[in-house]
Amino acid sequence: MTKHKAGFVNIIGNPNVGKSTLMNAFVGERLSIITSKAQTTRHRILGIVNGDNFQVLLSDTPGIIKPAYQLQESMMDFVKSAFEDADVLLYLVELGEKELKDEAFFNKIKNAKIPVLLLINKIDQGNEELLTEALQLWQEKVPNAEIFAISALQNFGVPEVFNRIIELLPESPAFYPKDQLTDKPERFFVNEAIREKILIHYKKEIPYSVEIDTEEFFEDDNIIRIRSVIMVERETQKGIIIGHKGSALKRVGIEARKDLEKFFGKQIHLELYVKVNKNWRSDERQLRRFGYNNKQ
Repeated sequence: MTKHKAGFVNIIGNPNVGKSTLMNAFVGERLSIITSKAQTTRHRILGIVNGDNFQVLLSDTPGIIKPAYQLQESMMDFVKSAFEDADVLLYLVELGEKELKDEAFFNKIKNAKIPVLLLINKIDQGNEELLTEALQLWQEKVPNAEIFAISALQNFGVPEVFNRIIELLPESPAFYPKDQLTDKPERFFVNEAIREKILIHYKKEIPYSVEIDTEEFFEDDNIIRIRSVIMVERETQKGIIIGHKGSALKRVGIEARKDLEKFFGKQIHLELYVKVNKNWRSDERQLRRFGYNNKQ
């Protein structure tokens, strides 16, 4: 009888290299926000992939940046914790990239005592010459890593990486029930669906000044009734989010509702409100409330 394997696989890398796309390709569900804007992932999001003889616990982390304010510092704490509990580390770079934005993190990867898989992503956007250069560069920079060339978006090379992950995992019973997809509650995915639409439709600082708080989530047999508040830092941002006669807010609500109906497989009634919560990104108490400050 085949022994059961289980373990934690943490995905790290610069912003916008495709970490969330890879995570969703592994899990088969859209657990993580995917947009063309950097810094879309703010939390560590756990995605669980189950098989008869394995359970892979995948962690998508925020992109590695030099923090400019308290929220970003909390985001980097999530990345630091990814080194602490991983059985396998996935270091994702994109074709043409030559360095990690933070030297301290880079040294941690090079000196990791656990298996490191270095994945060169977005190879569908380059050619063979670029790929050969990238393979040589990363082999020299991270000699302790196994290197794979992939396209997370096209699912090219992803099954091979996943098979290698299972080979590397320790023998262990499952950590979570086998029908569980993630460790996050329903309200988390409501918040993320709304935040994703704001990232897509608003420019400049607006998406990064926004936090979502789902105050009500009532589920019946046929319908889920949700009430969520979009928090901004300034009064002017509130007006931009709402838009002329509420048109911009309405668009966010309609698109988020459609995604949530697919995700939950039920009819959704979604009410959205906008409130000003001054300087929440620099307020430790607020950050704890929104689940960012994971320091004990």
